[in-house]
Amino acid sequence: MPAFADRRERLLRVMGVTPWRLRVGEVVAGDGIESAANEVASGDQVGCVVILPAGSSARELDLLGKALRAFGPVTGRAARLEVGEGGLGQVPVAAAYLVFGDAQAHALGRDLSAAALSAAQIVLVDPPSTILVEAAAKRRLWNGLRALGRAFVTG
Repeated sequence: MPAFADRRERLLRVMGVTPWRLRVGEVVAGDGIESAANEVASGDQVGCVVILPAGSSARELDLLGKALRAFGPVTGRAARLEVGEGGLGQVPVAAAYLVFGDAQAHALGRDLSAAALSAAQIVLVDPPSTILVEAAAKRRLWNGLRALGRAFVTG
């Protein structure tokens, strides 16, 4: 039976499918979500946070998801926040921020403390709508992701 499981995992990996496994653990009530958000805000640091403009199309989000997954689990599983009319709200402290567009960078600067901003690596790339249609924007996204990847390898 282990040979079948190894073959299945290999075939899924070749097809680009990420298998999901059910985690067994304690069920969190509705208040647990708020307490988890407070724990992140209280100083626990996550690896990477992606800041996106609100209202991105499904095609843009699909392209970004594939690009982020191509650079490993840190960027593939990164928290994704959208900038709405009220800004970002509560932003988790992270080692790196991947920001899509100038307006989102300004929102991040308004909503994150100066100490967190100075300690984090911030990579600014073009908005998703531009990345979808311009080759130069895709190159800048690729270079930004490579810079994040090097930071996570060394850090």
